[in-house]
Amino acid sequence: MREICVIGGSRYIGKRLIARLLESGDRVTAINRGSSAAPAGVRHLVADRDDENSLRAAIGSRSFDVVVDQVCYTPRQAEIAVRVFSGRTHRYVMTSTVEVYEYEHSPEPVREEAVDPLAVSVDMALPWDDATFREEHYGEGKRQAEAVFAAATEFPSVSVRVAHVLGGHDDFTGRVDHYAERIRAGEPIAVPVKNQPATYVYVEEIADFLAWTAGQEFTGPVNAHANGPLTTGDICAAIERQTGGRVEFAPVRMGETSPFSFARAYAMDNSRAAGLGYTFRHASEWLQQAVSETLAAREEVR
Repeated sequence: MREICVIGGSRYIGKRLIARLLESGDRVTAINRGSSAAPAGVRHLVADRDDENSLRAAIGSRSFDVVVDQVCYTPRQAEIAVRVFSGRTHRYVMTSTVEVYEYEHSPEPVREEAVDPLAVSVDMALPWDDATFREEHYGEGKRQAEAVFAAATEFPSVSVRVAHVLGGHDDFTGRVDHYAERIRAGEPIAVPVKNQPATYVYVEEIADFLAWTAGQEFTGPVNAHANGPLTTGDICAAIERQTGGRVEFAPVRMGETSPFSFARAYAMDNSRAAGLGYTFRHASEWLQQAVSETLAAREEVR
């Protein structure tokens, strides 16, 4: 039986990850600030992960085989985690993001080496404690957090670069709803003049992948996404089939566009994951199900 610590984990991907770990027979400890209850069957520790003393006190003398960090957004948080979990874990899995590639403008799907964490400069002087700054620099915060873990010698680590996530009745992002509301109302949907495809992942599959990664030995960054990119049109077509209505796109040269439309290529290459032994499904296999789950939950509320 493995001892696994999940930082975060009270909603969406995290609670699915915990369910899979419990099903596998792992003993799970969940750490959060206490604003949400931990899933049933886990040891719940309350701590502010931004407060080193709080985190250290909550953990006490415990140690873990693996830590899966769902909510590390800044290098400062990563630095605290390195100090606190030094000598207390054999492996650290950070949930990262496709946004680490925000400065890469390749027409081809990007591989992990496009952003080498060991080559990323870390600036602790930036106002990482400011929520607005952190949100506006989400990709940079994740990139620098990866760099801190990659440079650490206290334990081996892996950063899972997660694509845009779709699916689940508890999708809290509102992105699918954005499209559904406009399609139902016959309102135009703003997209870039040249609207690029992107890679996505089903919420159930990314939970599977994180659980699988916890049991592996590889280190470094790994891209996590379904095979086959999706366009805004693909997603809207699935919403049309669920809701009725008709999509109308309004190309704009400047200004805000809809959440799943991109003026640049936003695709990753998942061949490293495949080479390590995990094969993602094709997006076409789950897209309609993912959209149906999210919208069905909204219909129950309406």
